[in-house]
Amino acid sequence: MATSTQKVLRLTFATTLGNSFTITLPNPREDLTTLEAEAVMNLIVAKNMFMTSVGELTGKRDIKVIDTTTADLYDPPQF
Repeated sequence: MATSTQKVLRLTFATTLGNSFTITLPNPREDLTTLEAEAVMNLIVAKNMFMTSVGELTGKRDIKVIDTTTADLYDPPQF
């Protein structure tokens, strides 16, 4: 049984079809600023870097750093 922690940066974009498109990046820098994240998102939109099934990316919708702790309470016996 173990405890693990994971931190991700989740960038969510608006699309031309009115949907959302999310890019999740593992292990963001501890000193990452909102301005840096916004600048990257603006560049992704301006350069039209991704083709998605939900339309072209049109703008920023959300930026989150998500920190998850998981406690594994049971390990099955090994035979």
